[in-house]
Amino acid sequence: MTLYEIFVLIHVISAVVGLGASFALPSIINSPQTAKDARYSLLLNAKVDVFAKVGSITLLVTGMILGVLNTTLFTTGWYLTSIAIYIGVQFIVAGVMPRTIKSMERSLIDYNDEDLPAGYAKGVSKLKPYTAIVHAAAVILIILMVIKPF
Repeated sequence: MTLYEIFVLIHVISAVVGLGASFALPSIINSPQTAKDARYSLLLNAKVDVFAKVGSITLLVTGMILGVLNTTLFTTGWYLTSIAIYIGVQFIVAGVMPRTIKSMERSLIDYNDEDLPAGYAKGVSKLKPYTAIVHAAAVILIILMVIKPF
């Protein structure tokens, strides 16, 4: 196995780990029916999010290493488009979504009722379009890397 093939393997494993976790996170956040469930969901979300972050960072690093090892990648449209999409999505996954989740956490501080607080439900609604964008981008990235259309 060549060095390049080793990095491709690491890249694919990172995609499975990172994207698997990323696709699981909405189910964790959206499922609570009570404030107690919401507190647990946010704790579980934080633990699963580690896999998404490590996978995502590893994807970026291995993707760039693959480009350094095979510089012709920097002349292909699919590779450059993939990098642009990845960077664009980071504004959502590293900016918008964490702030929204923090606001959901704040809505549970000093909240003693059993039902979900309005702030949590508002956060779930706010996350939905961003989650759809992130998931669509992930699918597009996979398609670009498998098919390499241009």
